[in-house]
Amino acid sequence: MNSHMEKNVAISSSDAEKIIPRAEFRVFGHGIIERVKEKMWEANATLFKARKMPNETYFLSVHTDAVNVKVRDGLLDIKTKIGETPEGYEIFQPRGKFQFPVKRDELITILQYLEVPMELDQESYTLDAFIAMAKASRELVPVSVEKMRYGFTVNGIISEYAQVWLNGALIETACCESENYGGIKTTVAALGIAELPNTNYLKAAKQVVGM
Repeated sequence: MNSHMEKNVAISSSDAEKIIPRAEFRVFGHGIIERVKEKMWEANATLFKARKMPNETYFLSVHTDAVNVKVRDGLLDIKTKIGETPEGYEIFQPRGKFQFPVKRDELITILQYLEVPMELDQESYTLDAFIAMAKASRELVPVSVEKMRYGFTVNGIISEYAQVWLNGALIETACCESENYGGIKTTVAALGIAELPNTNYLKAAKQVVGM
């Protein structure tokens, strides 16, 4: 076990900020997978193994669309939007990971990112407790997310298409991400998704739950 885990922080904020953020172009809708599958072989895609992801919980705040807070396998991951490329691709910077149960000070930090103040009177909080608090709040909405992902690359650009269930509602998504912005532009055009609106997970989930 590393020192960060011993302190209950899987990746500290200072370590997370050293990670070079990738820009991402992502689309959601129906019929996207069929469209991408038709185009990807023409683009000489290199296919990777399909992955059924563990169930996740996203925490949506009414106050911000720039903070991605999700939990997978008891590990809470925070990323914040730090800008966009000239092409409009979004750039999210990792801000740290926390292992549940979290201490009160750690939950205060998480809630500060979500811009939602809460009265915290316990020394530590389990994931179930945090989900219950979010459900009781008028400012937070926890959303259950399941993903079946199919990853591939096109000329070194990391890409995927996936089936996603947001609170049980099925929707399709596809994305390209890289530090190579020109490569993203070429790839999204080759995959036939360039004209679709760039929509991150936060915005898609908010649309599904009516936020």
